Amino acid sequence: MSYRSEQFLKYKPNSEALKSMLAQDLSEDDIRDLFLEVLNSGLHGLCFSLYEEGQKPGDYISEAQIRRRLRILKPYTQWVRSFSTTESNDMIPKIAKEFGMKTMVGAWIGYEADKNEEEIEGLIKLAHDGYVDIAAVGNEVLYRGDLSKEELIQKINHVKSKVTHIPVGYVDAYYEFVRHPDLVEVCDVILSNCYPFWEGSSCEDALGHARHMYHQCKQVAQGKKVIITETGWPSQGESLGHAYPGNINAMKYFINTQLWSADEDIEMFYFSSFDEDWKVGAEGEVGAYWGIWDKKEILKYIKKAQ
Repeated sequence: MSYRSEQFLKYKPNSEALKSMLAQDLSEDDIRDLFLEVLNSGLHGLCFSLYEEGQKPGDYISEAQIRRRLRILKPYTQWVRSFSTTESNDMIPKIAKEFGMKTMVGAWIGYEADKNEEEIEGLIKLAHDGYVDIAAVGNEVLYRGDLSKEELIQKINHVKSKVTHIPVGYVDAYYEFVRHPDLVEVCDVILSNCYPFWEGSSCEDALGHARHMYHQCKQVAQGKKVIITETGWPSQGESLGHAYPGNINAMKYFINTQLWSADEDIEMFYFSSFDEDWKVGAEGEVGAYWGIWDKKEILKYIKKAQ
């Protein structure tokens, strides 16, 4: 925890002081000040958002754009997570390493066999070239139903046979690891996505819900490390059950999860770095507003000039 300041670590997510502070009818300015304090104290990891307004997966993205966005993130995080090894994504871990950052690099696995092979070979090459600290074979493949569990395990084992010097795992919703002990068995590290928002949790209950998700994974992890590879809260868009987007709720969830992860020494990648418009199609309006920075790369939640 040397990356976080002593002042940051003095807060405890279960302490009466913090619970009282966040439960009170604080002004937005007070919550914003705490948000900025926590952010400036440093995060373990951030999920990298590649695409600017008008861009989408499949588009060529310039090295200059990736370099600019990583330069914005570098003061705040130790690790960056990328999701693919093709279509410009291979530059992300290379530039991150140049900046002295650590990398979790994913191969995007879907239903297209040729594309999957290209992604996996790209991950193996990046790992052999020293650009990968943790390799992730697929993201929410079982959740989407793109491959069978047996096909997925075969691909994880293939990467493990070629990449032996770093941990190899698979990313999915926490409950997929609870359901599938054979998936836990094949992974070196358990890479778990935990989203109270997508399960309709209120902001007030979200931290407890996230902790429950994480500890379910811990119980089935067979002693392996569990990393939270995604969690976050949107600042705008549609509600889901008792989960309401908004600046205040997004800041509170960020504060709570960062303090909790520091308190329990949990490695966590926050989702996400920048807002991305292309996600509207897949997730509705809310999909475009998960960033800590907006689509113009401006830090959200800061007080606007009068």
